[in-house]
Amino acid sequence: MASDGERSRSDGDDETRSDASGGSSDPRTIRSLAVTTGDVLAALEANERRGRDAVLRVTPPFAGRMRARLHVSGGEGAYDGEVTPLHVEPEAFVAEDLPYPTVDETEDELRASETAYTPERHRARHAEAVERWRAAVRGALADTVTVSFDGGTHDVDVRYLG
Repeated sequence: MASDGERSRSDGDDETRSDASGGSSDPRTIRSLAVTTGDVLAALEANERRGRDAVLRVTPPFAGRMRARLHVSGGEGAYDGEVTPLHVEPEAFVAEDLPYPTVDETEDELRASETAYTPERHRARHAEAVERWRAAVRGALADTVTVSFDGGTHDVDVRYLG
């Protein structure tokens, strides 16, 4: 983990503005994001199962420690502030590619086994596969993520809640 002196910081140029709360318009101010593991899992599942554009949203003004929350991109309408929120793809929080188990894959595995196929067994087997996937994701959460914004990218540490 890099020390604060090694982190990318705003150089105080005219593009960086602070508000009365001490927040900044510059996302490079962020050193760490707090996010619930449940929000990361929910976003990943929503994107896989429902084709949603779920992201983890960080809302300005920006500060050293920020919270990323589950959000469906495009559902926010107009944003009133001068600086738009950051949208971080949920995959950025996972250090390795872990494909979500599909219902069809689960059915194929069940039919290939010696266990007789029934819809009840299929549901139970798929629920088990999803739980194994969730456990694998929890075990592969990244320590840092890269956030993208109009001025470039910035690496931040991640703290997981729950």
